[in-house]
Amino acid sequence: MDKRAAFRSWWLPSLFALPQIILILLFFYWPAVAVLRWAFTLEPPFGGAAEFVGLANFQEVFADPLYWNSVGVSLAFALCGTLATIFIGLVLALAVDRQLPGSAPFRFLYILPYAIAGPAAGMAFRFILSPERGLMASVNAAFPDFWNPAKYGSHALILVIVVFAWKWAGYTFIFLLAGLQSVPRSLIEAAAMDGCGPIRRAVDLQIPLLAPTLFFLLVIMMTEGFVGADTYGIVARTTDGGPNHGTDVMVYRIVEEAFRGLNYSGASAQSLVLIGLIMIFTFIQFRFIERQVHYK
Repeated sequence: MDKRAAFRSWWLPSLFALPQIILILLFFYWPAVAVLRWAFTLEPPFGGAAEFVGLANFQEVFADPLYWNSVGVSLAFALCGTLATIFIGLVLALAVDRQLPGSAPFRFLYILPYAIAGPAAGMAFRFILSPERGLMASVNAAFPDFWNPAKYGSHALILVIVVFAWKWAGYTFIFLLAGLQSVPRSLIEAAAMDGCGPIRRAVDLQIPLLAPTLFFLLVIMMTEGFVGADTYGIVARTTDGGPNHGTDVMVYRIVEEAFRGLNYSGASAQSLVLIGLIMIFTFIQFRFIERQVHYK
């Protein structure tokens, strides 16, 4: 017996789908078309007729050394943040999966940071790791300028990566724990009976079986590192792109260029370049990394 809903006319299902179609057109396709149009025109910030300039916006973007600096910073942030987040989530998942006494509450505690907004996490860590009054104050007292995100761009980049990893480690923990629980317990028990310790079982048995989950998280976290709302929120509330453009990631630069600099055309051109960069990295991941993933 077929229990699927069947409509005898086309207008009734179309009427049900109309609100969702309108939302998609207004908040996805219309802005995408606008960005594509603005990238090839000179858009007045306060309204008026736009002037077609062809590839001039892209030429201006590529001639700016600060833009290439933001590309390098974004690559470092996305790569280091992704690897740190997946590694932390994997360690936490392996620890909880052992089902030691009292480990059940940690499932909730490890997921909790994911529910916190990125800007709020950035503000919290800005004070927690403050070089004057935070946890690093005592270290700076013994070793002056050992940690100073307000002065050194490398320190500031480490700070935003730490915030990003802390915020998203719970997200990776959820998927990795689910993947570990799908591994047959008989395999783990057999390896333990053969004398394999927890680390050896994790490296030789559990992690290879998590390859599809790890690949999925790699793609998702790399994309989040490049264009995620949390990426902008963390940078904006923690370092504001500084010092000396040390944390000026691409998504932060695009937003600042558009809403502070009122350069909508330049920001649109940068957005298209960022989309192309994400497509290239996604292609590389699926073309080369997925070859090492076994789904059976």
